[in-house]
Amino acid sequence: RSFARSLLRFLGFTFWGSIVAQAFGGVWVILMFKNYGYLFQESYLSLPGWLALATALILLPTGVLAVSISVKCSRNQQGTLMYLLLLLLCLAMSSAALAHSYCVRTASQLESAVGYLVHQHNWTCSQDPGNSAVDVIQRKLQCCGVHNYTDWLKASSSSWYHPACVPESCCKEKNSHCRGDLGHVEELSEEGCLKKLEDQLCFAMLYLFWCCAVLCILVLLAGVSNGILMRHQPFHYLRIL
Repeated sequence: RSFARSLLRFLGFTFWGSIVAQAFGGVWVILMFKNYGYLFQESYLSLPGWLALATALILLPTGVLAVSISVKCSRNQQGTLMYLLLLLLCLAMSSAALAHSYCVRTASQLESAVGYLVHQHNWTCSQDPGNSAVDVIQRKLQCCGVHNYTDWLKASSSSWYHPACVPESCCKEKNSHCRGDLGHVEELSEEGCLKKLEDQLCFAMLYLFWCCAVLCILVLLAGVSNGILMRHQPFHYLRIL
């Protein structure tokens, strides 16, 4: 029983620390899909992030109850804690399952979405940096094309215009004089945007997945500890039944 009290007190403080991890992961995923919303048709892909934020809100009273019960047991508090732990377990497991499945789903959608943006982009060999969606992605992630800069040559081969350059957003930041000339390939970003987008989105999803997985283990331990304390404090007033 003393070990259960100590463990429940430790888990109560751990729940407070988990609020930051859950809130950070939730906001990260929500902002990620908000910034790249034009690449995905589904609007529910940010659902794991919202579930993580709901989990962070419930972790606060859960931690308070866990610490309070470890000091002075109360039947009402123990019952309330059990309900909150069950709710946390459902939310964390749902968020982890959705984050894992969405990571696989978004990887399959990104290639067609980025490829479509590349083929629909109209550019010329000028000093205009461009402000289209693909230009914003290439400047932000320091990438070029879907897999590399040759994707721009494939995109132009389907039209009558065959420029000897790529969009200026393909240029590296350190080369301020770069104009996307194919004669100076070393001035262009080497990596494609597809891999960088996949890595960025899946890293955020996997971070949220592991946060929720660890939280599930902590919730189960708290439930066992609370159950041990409830077992050692049986009901004494049963006349109300």
